[in-house]
Amino acid sequence: MFPLTSTSSTRPEFEEQLLPLAERLSRALVAPAFDAEEGRAVGAALVAAHCTDPEALSRSLDCVDAYLVLYCGGDGDAEALRSRSARLQHAMAAGYAQALRERTLGEQEAIAQAALRAQGVVAQALHASEARFRAVFEGAAIGIGIADLDGNILQVNGALVRMFGGSEQALRGRNVKDWTHAEDAPQVWRLYEELVRGDREHYHVEKAFYRPDGTVLWTNLTVSLLRDPDGRPQYQLALMEDTTERRLLNLRLRYEATHDALTGLPNRTLFFERLEKALGAGEGQRFGLCYLDLDGFKTINDSLGHAAGDRLLVEVADRLQSCATAPGEMVARLGGDEFVALTTGPDTQREVDELASRIMHALLAPVRIDGRELTVRGSIGIVEGPAGERSAAEVLRSADITMYRAKSAGGNRFELADPEADARAITRHGLTTALPAALDRGEFFIEYQPLVHLGDGSVRGAEALVRWLHPQHGVLGPDRFIPLAEHTGLIVPLGRWVLEQSVRQARSWRERNADAGPFRINVNLSPCQLTHPGLVQDTVDILERAGVEPDALCLEVTESALIGADDDLLKPLRRLAEMGVDIALDDFGTGYSNLANLRRLPVSILKLDRSFTQSMQQFPADPVDLKIVEGIVSLAHSLDLAVTVEGVETGAQAEQLRILGCDTAQGWYYARPGPPERLHELALVDATG
Repeated sequence: MFPLTSTSSTRPEFEEQLLPLAERLSRALVAPAFDAEEGRAVGAALVAAHCTDPEALSRSLDCVDAYLVLYCGGDGDAEALRSRSARLQHAMAAGYAQALRERTLGEQEAIAQAALRAQGVVAQALHASEARFRAVFEGAAIGIGIADLDGNILQVNGALVRMFGGSEQALRGRNVKDWTHAEDAPQVWRLYEELVRGDREHYHVEKAFYRPDGTVLWTNLTVSLLRDPDGRPQYQLALMEDTTERRLLNLRLRYEATHDALTGLPNRTLFFERLEKALGAGEGQRFGLCYLDLDGFKTINDSLGHAAGDRLLVEVADRLQSCATAPGEMVARLGGDEFVALTTGPDTQREVDELASRIMHALLAPVRIDGRELTVRGSIGIVEGPAGERSAAEVLRSADITMYRAKSAGGNRFELADPEADARAITRHGLTTALPAALDRGEFFIEYQPLVHLGDGSVRGAEALVRWLHPQHGVLGPDRFIPLAEHTGLIVPLGRWVLEQSVRQARSWRERNADAGPFRINVNLSPCQLTHPGLVQDTVDILERAGVEPDALCLEVTESALIGADDDLLKPLRRLAEMGVDIALDDFGTGYSNLANLRRLPVSILKLDRSFTQSMQQFPADPVDLKIVEGIVSLAHSLDLAVTVEGVETGAQAEQLRILGCDTAQGWYYARPGPPERLHELALVDATG
């Protein structure tokens, strides 16, 4: 029966309505006395449940006839039950017909009454509608105006009058087209023309209006077309929301989001917007960028406090602002003591140099803070080029690299970006970030260069030289990555690994060449390793684990690392020397140290820098260099120090150094750095003569 009902109920809800009717019929079937009223009530209930389709009654009676006795009769007399079921069905049909007739008559009466009432209601409805419209029109919080298709304003409400100021008559005498504004978007009046022609039903824009007092009113404007009953355009309806205060707030928030709170200069966000716009300019346009970092600003913050540092930054910002006043120029603060100046146009090659010069000149005058005159200096990196070739991030990275190049050159200067220098800096950064993983992945290996005794030509040891087998750049020498490892602190674990591998190799050489005499491995120590508190203990542990005596190890320390060294720095070296580890003073002669310092340094070997052997490649050798080397050798031997010379490349050099009294030498004349197997071969040749 569900599909034959005119109800909004769902099928389960409809079943809940029919279930009590079925129970009522079940009770009437087995009741002691037959009650026809029960059947009529069920039939009337079907009409109340909207089962008024012609088939609804037929289906109901079929259902009762087929299943009432079957499921609800129990053990009673089947014939008597069927007779009572038939009488219940007759009663249901009678009740259904009576209820349906009463319902139909009621609906007809209601329709007649409604028609009579409608005649009086129409007039009241029209009056009420007009009153409601007038109440909405006058009481609305937004401005409402009605104009004809020629733009003449016909009606305005009180909110619109208050938004514009003045009187209602003054507004009603205006024409819509008089309300143009300099900041109107190009499409505003195109949309208006489409609307009054009937090609558009409505449009929504943000529009500014001039008030009678000259101030500006900003609105969210919605204009709709009103048509007559035949569909022809008749009026235009404008709804205006005053957004002036919201716009001012947004402008303020935008300013705060794009300007530095301390200096008032544009910040990084606004600068990148301007830079991207400059880089996206058309053909023939160029840009110039000056990236400024103050020299020694951290010292001012640390010594005078951050308040003084902030006042200094404000003064610097004012000076920079005065340097960039031409069209297409701007200054911004990126953060801390970093500023940028941007110039755009077709001739920035000349303009950016002039801008950098103005900035450097503006920083010359001292800044007076709290009675002190502070000298301000800065390093500037300049990037200049045509628009459209690089992204903003690439330009800023190049400027940053160039600025640090200027700072490394002593500061208080500006440098022009160099693509090759940028590439080297980027490569250095890539190597720096790859160093930790490279050590974990086992990308480092060691080559060994023999140390040869100048008297008999025997191999007395080798210097361990670490190499990096980089996945992209191939084999890299220590000059490419050791400074980076020192800067990042990775030199400590890397140096420990080199020491451990070298000591193991020394044990292997001593075991294989037991008859060749004492064999020593030389390992370089960086300044960072010297100050590491675990240097002595790490060295002891490595020697003990490898089973190697301390006299098999020589630690090389550069002369520059020990210039002016105090007792705390020398204490670890003294402990190692007391254990029997040799200490060599590497690159001797390049640090301009006081020779008297040799008395207090725990060194047993002087290693002359290769610069002393360079002049010996020519014949005759420079007599001054010969005298210097002879004096150093004499001084060293008088102090019981051995002398090793680096960079020996010819037999003539080797012979001259032997005559001068040098003890050992190393260089390409004997062998280039190589794998440990090559040193085995050299030692074997030496042992067999």
